[in-house]
Amino acid sequence: MRVIKYRVMSNIKIKISLFLNYFVFAMLLNSVGTVMLQVQNNYGILKSSASVLEAFKDLSISLVSFLVSSYITRLGYKNAMLLALCIVTGACLAMPQVGGFTMTKILFAAVGSSFALIKMSVYSTIGLITRNEKEHLSLMSFIESFFMIGVLTGYFVFGAFIDDAHPESTTWLQVYYGLGALSGLAAILLWSTPLDESAVSGSGSKGFNWLEFTEMFRMLLLPLVWSFIVCAFLYVLIEQSIMSWLPTFNKEVMKLPTSMSIQMASILSLSIAGGRFVAGFLLKKFNWAYVLSACLLLAALLVWLVIPLTQNLPQRDINSLVDVPFVAFIFPLIGFFLAPIYPAINSAILSALPVSRHGLMSGLIILFSALGGTTGSIITGHVFERFGGQTAFYSALAPIALLILMLNFFKRMTQHPTTNAK
Repeated sequence: MRVIKYRVMSNIKIKISLFLNYFVFAMLLNSVGTVMLQVQNNYGILKSSASVLEAFKDLSISLVSFLVSSYITRLGYKNAMLLALCIVTGACLAMPQVGGFTMTKILFAAVGSSFALIKMSVYSTIGLITRNEKEHLSLMSFIESFFMIGVLTGYFVFGAFIDDAHPESTTWLQVYYGLGALSGLAAILLWSTPLDESAVSGSGSKGFNWLEFTEMFRMLLLPLVWSFIVCAFLYVLIEQSIMSWLPTFNKEVMKLPTSMSIQMASILSLSIAGGRFVAGFLLKKFNWAYVLSACLLLAALLVWLVIPLTQNLPQRDINSLVDVPFVAFIFPLIGFFLAPIYPAINSAILSALPVSRHGLMSGLIILFSALGGTTGSIITGHVFERFGGQTAFYSALAPIALLILMLNFFKRMTQHPTTNAK
């Protein structure tokens, strides 16, 4: 009885730790849209140049996930998360001391590298502390929804440090002292939290093994895996292209003040968090493929109907939320419909694979999600600069249509795990 009670309490504590780790990185990772806007104001950086911050973040995620995924079990999930939190704490504390566009690139490279360790560890740990597919899917949805709460919080935290009267001011950099302190607290909580990794601690060789290193890419030959990879790539492309450029869209198209542009973007994060929270219940009762397809159709309908309403908005003074154009509140609701997709497909692929392959699969999830985010942000930045914000966001209809088609194929592959996952 005592053993069962101890395991339950340990699971609760590790879940709290996973939630907090994701919360910290949510604020840092998704501040890229805010920071891209600020480096344009502070350092005179063009949109096309500012978009490389997404690449520093996402390509570092890709590189670390590529190099580490085969060895994450030997490093240990808890140790990997502690290392990540320590790196980020140091980078955050250095940011306001150094400043400049170069330091901003270094910060996002550090955050991206650390998040690769965090995400691989979190996804793999979920498999260790859940008992079945439905519990796995539910916890995945709740963790991803908490991630969006972190994103939402980040918009208000960063917005509170921005001085609209002095756009060139760098006082907003002081926010990183607080983020560094929060990351340090997350490391202390994790360090004091027990995690039983015995189910995977014996997997993998002790020395370098080329076959083990390339196993991640051999998995790409499986129809189940590569169909998932395309879905994940397309989803993140859509989400990040909107999330990263929404603050700039609010400022230049909606004509909002800088701080309000950032804070209004929080509606997108709030709607994603709400959507994932609701999905945590819906996906227990309904077939996930039908739910996701319906959500994508509704997201496409919203883009098609709402973006034209942002054309030729009248110029007026905006001093409070009452003055904000109504359409600025409507478009970010696309997040509610996009919300269930990512955690659902991640859970579906991980549930279809043995626990011993979760570390490798998490590496692939992170790698191609990062590539999708970079691709979406850079393409949107160039289209935004050349053709305007409406065209940049309207173009999201194309990857949404492709994702609907690929989801149906991926669903068919998950129905035959014994022939596609081994």
